[in-house]
Amino acid sequence: MVNPVSHATSAPLNNPVLAGAKYCLMVVLGVALITASAKTTVPFWPVPMTLQTMAIMAIAVATGPRIAVATMLAYLAAGATGLPVFAGTPERGIGIAYMMGPTGGYLAGYLIAAGFVGALARGRGAVGRFVVMMAGMVPVYLLGLAGLSGFVASEKVVALGFTPFILGDTIKIALVALGGAAITRLTKRKPSNRADAA
Repeated sequence: MVNPVSHATSAPLNNPVLAGAKYCLMVVLGVALITASAKTTVPFWPVPMTLQTMAIMAIAVATGPRIAVATMLAYLAAGATGLPVFAGTPERGIGIAYMMGPTGGYLAGYLIAAGFVGALARGRGAVGRFVVMMAGMVPVYLLGLAGLSGFVASEKVVALGFTPFILGDTIKIALVALGGAAITRLTKRKPSNRADAA
């Protein structure tokens, strides 16, 4: 017997207006999450850390490359217009001036990492996601250190822009990988539980 409501229930899924609204909402929520994470400082050694890396990687893993890149572009655009979305804004400047400063290279690197991780991390287990996310940090640090080199002596670039942060980033990425794997296991169990109940 054909389900009489099947076409009606599937229609909203194929509605381009609703699909576009959902897409925009996900991007806006992603920008809000990245902004909040950039403003959140957690005590850590050797320096306090923000949760920005965790948020960007989690968005990339959860949504894929298209939404992850769109979210980062929207985040960067919001910052470029002068909205205080970046870590240290408005205290350390806002807008294009901030983006051209010592941390601007890291922001560009995160854009590349979002697309890279979004494309390669989904569907992998915790270890695979961890490896992909760590690989995604390569352009972040390469571009970040390159940008930082314009503001500090070359012999201090790694000590100031890499060494204090790599441990914290590794832990945050491990948490995203483990959290993603746990969520995947939970979502896979739900259909089987419903089938058992039926």
